[in-house]
Amino acid sequence: MIDLHMHTLFSDGVLLPSELVYRAKYNGYVSMAITDHVDYSNMDFVIGRVAKVASILTQNYGILVLPGVELTYVPPKLIKDAAGECRKLGAKVIVVHGETVAETVPPETNAYAVEAGIDILAHPGHLLLKDAERAAKNGVAIEITTRLGHKATNREVAAAAVKAGAKLVLNSDTHTPENILNKKVIAETLSDSSLPEEYYEIMIKNSREIVSKYQKKE
Repeated sequence: MIDLHMHTLFSDGVLLPSELVYRAKYNGYVSMAITDHVDYSNMDFVIGRVAKVASILTQNYGILVLPGVELTYVPPKLIKDAAGECRKLGAKVIVVHGETVAETVPPETNAYAVEAGIDILAHPGHLLLKDAERAAKNGVAIEITTRLGHKATNREVAAAAVKAGAKLVLNSDTHTPENILNKKVIAETLSDSSLPEEYYEIMIKNSREIVSKYQKKE
């Protein structure tokens, strides 16, 4: 399994990076990204620390750990600039907290995110076809999530992404140990999203493509 959207106690998760990584490894993960919530107030603090521990854990636990971020509630017009700052600070996988129906996210976050040179638009809520099309054009993956609340629009998101030819990935948005992916949760999520179970292989391929961009740098 590959999961490119996971949180630690550096934001609103409950586990240290070391415990999160080992639990993921134990569950059968081969690659993961630690993507704690950041904006301009904390990106310098979070990225450097996660990048350091990601390298240590990759070497010692036999699982590729990529340092990343989830840009969260950044004013939409500033998402591209914020993503660039995060890249300079050492973030590899950049996720943007999309317009989930579970929270009051700034309007046009999705539209600006898919133009910002990021990797994944997370839980985008009522994803517009035009934004899915821009994501496809710009190589931004669209997330199908297993996270409670955010997953309410998975079927809608999947339909728009497939119609637009955008790449889908499946992530857990882990905050607690119970959120870590397993085969049962993956199968249920695909079914709820009206995607065939075998579609997970396509999603893994899409996740692997993101990982491969940065793997040689680890």
